[in-house]
Amino acid sequence: MKIILLSGLGPIWPAASFWDSDILGGTFFDRKQTTAAVHDGLGRVVTTSDFRYREGSSDQPLLRPRFQSEPHLTSQTLASILDGAGREHELFRLEDVWSEAREPETTAPDVVALSTTFICNWRAMNMAVAWVERRFPMAKLVVGGQYSNLKYMRLMRDLPRIDYIVRGDGELAFPMLLDALEGKAALGQVPNLVMSEPGRLMRPIHVNEFAYIDVEKHPSPRFSGSRTIVPYESMRGCPFTCKFCSFPAASPKWRYKSADKICSDWAAYARENGASLIKSLDSTFTIPPARFRELLEKLPAVGVAWDAYTRANVIKDREVVSALGEAHCASLSIGFESMSDASLDRMHKQVSAAQNRRANALLAEGDTVDYRGSFMIGYPGETPEEYEETHRFLVDEFARHFMLNPFNLIDETMPVWNDAARFGLVVENIDDPDSAWKHHGMDIATARDLHRRTLREVRWKNDRAVAVLWQMPFQSTLNPHVGLLENYRIQKSLERLAFAPKDFAGSPSQVRSRSLRAVEELDRLGVFLAPESRAVEARVA
Repeated sequence: MKIILLSGLGPIWPAASFWDSDILGGTFFDRKQTTAAVHDGLGRVVTTSDFRYREGSSDQPLLRPRFQSEPHLTSQTLASILDGAGREHELFRLEDVWSEAREPETTAPDVVALSTTFICNWRAMNMAVAWVERRFPMAKLVVGGQYSNLKYMRLMRDLPRIDYIVRGDGELAFPMLLDALEGKAALGQVPNLVMSEPGRLMRPIHVNEFAYIDVEKHPSPRFSGSRTIVPYESMRGCPFTCKFCSFPAASPKWRYKSADKICSDWAAYARENGASLIKSLDSTFTIPPARFRELLEKLPAVGVAWDAYTRANVIKDREVVSALGEAHCASLSIGFESMSDASLDRMHKQVSAAQNRRANALLAEGDTVDYRGSFMIGYPGETPEEYEETHRFLVDEFARHFMLNPFNLIDETMPVWNDAARFGLVVENIDDPDSAWKHHGMDIATARDLHRRTLREVRWKNDRAVAVLWQMPFQSTLNPHVGLLENYRIQKSLERLAFAPKDFAGSPSQVRSRSLRAVEELDRLGVFLAPESRAVEARVA
């Protein structure tokens, strides 16, 4: 049996991917700019390749491409399921489906398996199914993942090209379905399967019995070869019900692995794959509290660095932060979302602004555990006055990396849509809801204006906070020979240098003075601009 597995990230719509297409325009971080421009504050061309750091008697490029792309948990899990079942397959990235940049190597597959975990609306779903139909009209199309978990009846009813949907856990169901397609098992006995007569609208739909796997007893994915970074899933489902997240509805039963199983898995990845970093991609790795306390006791002996998502209320005191460092936690991602308790309540976030503030203060004290905070502007019902609490926090108090974006409505499965009448939520184009939305509190244009204002003020008024805007193409540690806080200062100075001509357009003296100040700070941190003759040679080479 020939199988193509389509899995990866969702499409990037123009209005939703980076709300403002010119956010980096006019800076040397603008990747769309085809020719290098003269930096108004320095009187010379500056590009990202011109920055160097000193290493002994030589120098090295500062902004180096990422040496390994971010691991994709869903793809790795599905590939592991097929490997465990002895099924050869081709893993084809969904990113290449959206761009149509290349074609699969497999010809005339028997089965195309489509993951919808990062597909969040009907428009994307139609695109993916049409892509399969054009290329492989005779293949059986099997669908599974987040979106199809929530929309399986509509998908079977309105997209007759889909032959089967596997709801929920696929570890047992997917291999059994493949066996059934070869006549080795009965379709009616495949758990979690949704099926109907092929190729017909108004077709009768049959839904098989639903079953969950025991995540504690079921083997975790195993990988072949060397892997510096390994993605990890320690739980299925989520006990929280934030209204901007559809994850709990797609996997209603919350299940989690024990601390012992996690430690055993991570030690095996380090031993067998040479993993030096585990990326725990659960919505909240630091729950339940009893397991978290046990992990803090046992992970120091495992000796592997890890990143994870957490909630702010878990960071209660200095002892927790110290224990995280001893357990080799490298970085935490925290969904602060807002510093307005009224907005947090509308989201049903179940965390307070005071808890957010405490977590930031505690983590900012040290330099062992890095962290990133995420914030949104304009959650339905939020007014500009309520958002001002978030703005002031970011400008006056926040430290480290932060992500800030206008509220995103592109996911049509979010529970907040059920509150549309309550908040007066209206979108002009349902296929592109982020292009123009409004509610009782504000509209998208206001949210974008507030976004620009906050980023600019944080850039110039807060020396400790750095927006995540341009960093993704580059290695996360710019200078490996200095500490965490020094690397933050490097990022802050680079951003100020890049944005000075844009933020102070019309004031040449301001552009020059701020640019020179940023260059001087970089020099103190061991970073310098290559002489223009060398920079041109490097760019040509």
